[in-house]
Amino acid sequence: MGTIVYAGRLFYEPSRIHAAAIYCSDGRMGDHFDDFLQNGLYLPRYDRVALPGGPAALLNHNPSALEVPVAWEALEFLATVHGLERVLLVAHEGCAFYSDRLGVPNEHMEARQRADLARAAASIQTIAPQLQIDSYFARISGNRIVFEREETGVPAEIAAR
Repeated sequence: MGTIVYAGRLFYEPSRIHAAAIYCSDGRMGDHFDDFLQNGLYLPRYDRVALPGGPAALLNHNPSALEVPVAWEALEFLATVHGLERVLLVAHEGCAFYSDRLGVPNEHMEARQRADLARAAASIQTIAPQLQIDSYFARISGNRIVFEREETGVPAEIAAR
């Protein structure tokens, strides 16, 4: 047995809440995502899929197609083994995945992210129609992050892309 270097302050709770969040791995946003999901939506122990671009990792963007199988494998595993009932998709303002990996200019980024949230939700619903999908956009407001709920209905023209 190894040497204990830290004993957590939190108690372990073995029950699952059957929800997963897919969001960007940007370390500046992690605490904000946790705060929103745990305190804003009352999801104390949600499963996490944190990848660059968050929900965009579910979509086949070139040249980012390498992330697609990893994201779907993670989601399928959690849906099956952890019995997911709800998936939350969160995109955030100023995401480097969009600017650096996809080359989306800042003035078009939010519209692209919101369209991608709808496309990712539609893709999940196609494969797992029993799941409740909720989408959010995180915006920087002064020195805080605010979360805006996206419409749950997916327009046909977006779902078809």
